[in-house]
Amino acid sequence: MTFSEAFLRTAEHHAAWGVEQLEALGRVLPGGPWTADLEQCRYESAGRTVRVGLLGTYDRAARSWLWGWANPGFQGAPVVAASARIAEFGRLHGVPELREAGVDLSVFADPDRAAESLAFVGMGVLGAAGYIGQPAGPSTRVYFTPDDPQLPHPALDPVTLPRFLLTGAGLFGRSPREVVSGYFAHHGVPVAQTPDSLSARLPGGTTAVVAFDPLGRIASINATATGA
Repeated sequence: MTFSEAFLRTAEHHAAWGVEQLEALGRVLPGGPWTADLEQCRYESAGRTVRVGLLGTYDRAARSWLWGWANPGFQGAPVVAASARIAEFGRLHGVPELREAGVDLSVFADPDRAAESLAFVGMGVLGAAGYIGQPAGPSTRVYFTPDDPQLPHPALDPVTLPRFLLTGAGLFGRSPREVVSGYFAHHGVPVAQTPDSLSARLPGGTTAVVAFDPLGRIASINATATGA
């Protein structure tokens, strides 16, 4: 059992920049002891306080996911406003995992990974500065999405670009071309496509060319400095 095609298409679109964003978040908000005040939309860890929303919760015993907007204790509250936008996206784009209140993860070979995938895609749909997953009981894990201007949104860097594209392409394994086009779209970089490549003019005058093999996999990533 796996996710729907609509979900995987959405996941691939956000895969590479999502990896980039989570790495940036980890540098400024490392793991460790934490507290949260959901009425105040506040999360604190490592001496840093950020504004967050409740993305969802994962019950490991029941192997089920519940989106924040559907949590009966917070329906209509500010802390689940972002989560409600994910449901709207799911309805507009026909993604059942995003529009339904909960997702049964017992049908997945690895329910823990499936829960992380839901949080990851929720982050992507929102264009958020990452997501935060923390244990909230013996069998419960809670996920937050930061909504705070103090958190970084990294700029496209030609040096790290190949690593993020390759890592993103390996997350869901469906469409590397969608991973690449989604990464450039997130960074606002126009692209030109051929049947076996995708090229983009990056800020600073560098041109990146991503080539694909006959199976659609990334065959090479080359960045060449060009004139202004």
